Amino acid sequence: MGYQIKEIFYTLQGEGAMAGRPAIFCRFTGCNLWSGREEDRAQAICTFCDTDFRGTDGLNGGTYPDAEHLAMKIASCWPDLSKGTPYVVCTGGEPLLQMDVAFTQAVKKYGFEIAVETNGTKPMVDGIDWVCVSPKSTANLVVTQGNELKLVYPQMDATPEQFEKLTFDHFYLQPMDGENTKTTEQQTLAYCLNNPQWKMSVQVHKWLNIP
Repeated sequence: MGYQIKEIFYTLQGEGAMAGRPAIFCRFTGCNLWSGREEDRAQAICTFCDTDFRGTDGLNGGTYPDAEHLAMKIASCWPDLSKGTPYVVCTGGEPLLQMDVAFTQAVKKYGFEIAVETNGTKPMVDGIDWVCVSPKSTANLVVTQGNELKLVYPQMDATPEQFEKLTFDHFYLQPMDGENTKTTEQQTLAYCLNNPQWKMSVQVHKWLNIP
């Protein structure tokens, strides 16, 4: 069946501890917390997702028959593999529904560091260098340690206190985007100032108007 990919593109990481780092984003289709269909949003575990992860119609999207073909396409999007450390962010949807060791091994042949942005409900696979977990509502976490925990704030069923004892190097609160963005930014700022274990993550790519 191969790998179902929504899009692959080169940009800057816009949030979290790696903000500002050039990166290839590889967006896998599908998610286990929402179908991606608007008519299903109200009943989804995660109702606030703002990412289109349905289908394979994005830039460089498609069905890749094996890990080698997908790794080759990712590598072709990096401007010069001899400069810097190539970096790929595997995201979604939920990338761990599809990622496997064959994929990580194939990508590493090109010298890439591999990051994953996951909701933390699926087991990790070997070969991932940077783990970012973003808990969603009542979804049960199976990934409880990593490099950064990035919690969209506020979530009624997922409060910072529920996660602050987990084993992560960085703890980020990211204001929920939407109609009340200004309000959630102020709420997030206030929480971080009062609870300095948490850092505020701001989506720089939206300021810069880049993908």
